[in-house]
Amino acid sequence: MATCFRLRGCLTLHLPTAPAIRGLRPRADCLVATTRPSPGPAPIRRYARGTEGLSSALLRTDGFVGGRWLSAASTFPVYDPASGAELGLVADCGVSEARAAVRAAYEAFCTWKGVSAKERSSFLRKWYDLMIQNKDDLAKIITAESGKPLKEAQGEILYSANFLEWFSEEARRVYGDVIYTPAKERRALVLKQPVGVAAVITPLANQAGIPPGVYNVIPCSQKKAMEVGEALCTDPLVSKISFTGSTATGKVLLHHAANSVKRVSMELGGHAPFIVFDSANVDQAVAGAMVSKFRNSGQTCVCSNRFLVQRGIHDSFVKKFAEAIKTNLCVGNGFEERTTQGPLINEKAVEKVEKHVIDAISKGATVVTGGKRHQVGKNFFEPTLLSNVTQEMLCSREETFGPLAPVIKFDTEEEAVAIANAANVGLAGYFYSQDLAQIWRVAEQLEVGMVGVNEGLISSVECPFGGVKQSGLGREGSKYGIDEYLELKYVCFGGL
Repeated sequence: MATCFRLRGCLTLHLPTAPAIRGLRPRADCLVATTRPSPGPAPIRRYARGTEGLSSALLRTDGFVGGRWLSAASTFPVYDPASGAELGLVADCGVSEARAAVRAAYEAFCTWKGVSAKERSSFLRKWYDLMIQNKDDLAKIITAESGKPLKEAQGEILYSANFLEWFSEEARRVYGDVIYTPAKERRALVLKQPVGVAAVITPLANQAGIPPGVYNVIPCSQKKAMEVGEALCTDPLVSKISFTGSTATGKVLLHHAANSVKRVSMELGGHAPFIVFDSANVDQAVAGAMVSKFRNSGQTCVCSNRFLVQRGIHDSFVKKFAEAIKTNLCVGNGFEERTTQGPLINEKAVEKVEKHVIDAISKGATVVTGGKRHQVGKNFFEPTLLSNVTQEMLCSREETFGPLAPVIKFDTEEEAVAIANAANVGLAGYFYSQDLAQIWRVAEQLEVGMVGVNEGLISSVECPFGGVKQSGLGREGSKYGIDEYLELKYVCFGGL
């Protein structure tokens, strides 16, 4: 599989290039006339104060096509959401650059698909090693761009690198089958072959040295996102689309991909329920709620968005949850060691959290703690806990994607499951209970792709990550993840 990445409004993280595999070389004729190839790494156009302390060797602001760094006719700025400082001016690539990247990926694929599994495994392992060697500098770039606490960014780098390590091992375990048919003179073979060029549309990607053309990066602004996304989804040389983002955008890309019947993987929005039953250990439930809700200030697709707490344990849970929020969470710049809660990604995100809080209060909710913008800066919001929340409130019906924890009181198990399953999405779900029979019932009944039972952190490269309903298609990670990028071929061998 060769890959073409389209990045939406972000910086590119670049690792020193590992030795190229024999036979794969950059080709100048892979570039269209509007691109300007450069033989070496392109300099950062603007080294503002916001980039102090970031590795200039790893931070790049241009596109990457066919093993070459490419500038574009225009640029767009990327800002540090905590300080507002400009981090750099990033190449605003368009349709022509996207098509050049697809062509480069397709031509590289013609050679790459013949590389042995052992060689590809070795190469992915080198990529993993490079990420580990540069993990601290890469984490600083993530914190500068997203605002998340540095410790969280370091964890994200390790988590990302673990996928490379995992699939470097899985690459050597892509097995087919031999099927014995009713006819004595025939044997049926099932082969697994790479799907082809994959266009991966994501808000962020990390790049280590990969053979020219196998990995291409096309950054673009929000203004050009639709046209570039359409170009990638409709290009006949692209065989696979993978997208991480909102459900609304995913539907648009699915529509484009449908015209040429492309394989798709979609990791879309979530609206995760967090259920606490009367039999739960309250202290464990509060600890799980803290990590599930407030990681990256509530800005992950698997963050809990609705807290459903049974009546008998409700007051105790809310009290301890509020105490934990006040005691353990510290809002500030992600580079400050004491910070656990960084900024939201932009002011629009802050406005959405504020809108949900105001709507809930107007309909009878009570602010237990927080509830307003934080004085640290315009993109910061106080970690907020609401009680007396009902299903009619916006925070119960929409994914907030911020540091807001609304608590809904319920009476019966059936009621909790019905509320949890009322959403049209189903990525992750969590619940706490000490009743084994209840655990089996609820785990099977929740309409989500992933369930955390007495656990608030569920992501692991060894396990399948993905959702049901409008939360997406396909799975990432685990032994199943590689199947998303393989085609099955049946071969009937006769005359034996």
